[in-house]
Amino acid sequence: MASIRELHEQLVKKERSAVEITQEALERIQALEPKLHSFLHVTAQQALEQASAVDAKIAAGEEIGILAGIPIGIKDNMCTKGIPTTCASQILKNFVPPYESTVTQKLLDSGAVMVGKTNLDEFAMGGSTENSAYYATANPWDLSRVPGGSSGGSAAAVAADECVVAIGSDTGGSIRQPASFCGVVGMKPTYGLVSRYGLVAFASSLDQIGPFGRSVEDTAILLSAIAGHDPKDSTSLKVPIPDYAAGLKPDLRARGRLRIGVIKETFGEGLDSVVEQTVTKAIDQLQSLGAEIHIISCPRFRYGVPSYYIIAPSEASANLARYDGVKYGYRAPDVDNLLSMYTRTRSTGFGTEVKRRIMIGTYALSTGYYDAYYLKAQKVRTLIKQDFEKAFEQVDVLACPTVPTTAFKAGEKNTDPLSMYLLDLMTIPANLAGLPGLSVPCGFDNNGLPIGLQLIGKVLREDQLFQVAYAYEQSTTWHLHQPQIS
Repeated sequence: MASIRELHEQLVKKERSAVEITQEALERIQALEPKLHSFLHVTAQQALEQASAVDAKIAAGEEIGILAGIPIGIKDNMCTKGIPTTCASQILKNFVPPYESTVTQKLLDSGAVMVGKTNLDEFAMGGSTENSAYYATANPWDLSRVPGGSSGGSAAAVAADECVVAIGSDTGGSIRQPASFCGVVGMKPTYGLVSRYGLVAFASSLDQIGPFGRSVEDTAILLSAIAGHDPKDSTSLKVPIPDYAAGLKPDLRARGRLRIGVIKETFGEGLDSVVEQTVTKAIDQLQSLGAEIHIISCPRFRYGVPSYYIIAPSEASANLARYDGVKYGYRAPDVDNLLSMYTRTRSTGFGTEVKRRIMIGTYALSTGYYDAYYLKAQKVRTLIKQDFEKAFEQVDVLACPTVPTTAFKAGEKNTDPLSMYLLDLMTIPANLAGLPGLSVPCGFDNNGLPIGLQLIGKVLREDQLFQVAYAYEQSTTWHLHQPQIS
């Protein structure tokens, strides 16, 4: 499938119709889903109706926005009015929201065509999309491997050409990690840049919605469409939203002096040798494009994982307390008292990983342990943020691998959750500090699996990340590679 801009030009010139483009995506989904499982719900009827509305506008001579008629996938933890929103959990199996999330409403208003809701790890808790209550998603590059998580369905759908772009959410790397595993571009924006209204909460101080695309430009276009202040979200920032795709240039010298800092703590022990070599070559390429390269230390970077796995489960245990069988969602049958209903509803409605994190969080917040665990983790979070602030006094952008390895085999880490958590080593710190982060494809390993380069920027400098990523992308051919799946 072509890029957003190419499809837009075809629509405006009436070379193709929005219905034709949508049907192509739906046919691709129908052909691939039996083996890929990227989608939990395919909204074919609604998609064709949305596409027809775009065609009607074009026929009437009305101008259309750049996203009008573009097939898009939405992670199934964002509320969509009249369409199931399950969070890949049994406890929300029959939940149909009565309202639209801000992000999906913006996309509907732009004329984008939602082809379906994508699979995820239950309540966005996981790094492989194997924790879905319904089925695991496969990696389009190798169906025996995972696509990453928790936004694995969105990443796989874009990589497999089931949709042009997709929306995911990132709490500790859940956009960037699957983007790396699936060979696509993924962006976690600055905390507060994109409204979280209608996003089913996992860890409220960390969650952020962001875009996936096959190219940097597509990802930038999508972010411009979903970003912006929302009075329904108390954490939403009141800042002007630029056209991130405007003025993207293939030469970094065009923007003046650019300093890129390489985080030294992300290299060495625990990093796959091929990933290290590939990312190092990518950084050398950025230098050849005009960037100054500096080695930077973020000494508390490695403490991101232990602090995150106290803070995130603590917030999750509070957020998931609402799923009790009383208000909405699943309720256990054949119970004879209130306590039994609570217990059986939650024990059967939640999966193993969700229950594990609820228990960790509840323990960390309990009397006598709050200061020892949660409060200390928040102090470490502050120190990590201070390390970033110090680093950004010396450089404009930080660079490191997105993930220490390439995609692993399905089932490989199911019995060792700690090894799964450690894959978030490179991505978690940006969430803790509320910074924007982007993963861009930078090569392949010996098994033909994609490798991602992560760029981390200053608060609200998504434009700078897109510029660096675009210059790198245009100087290589990695973004032109596609998985051979049919």
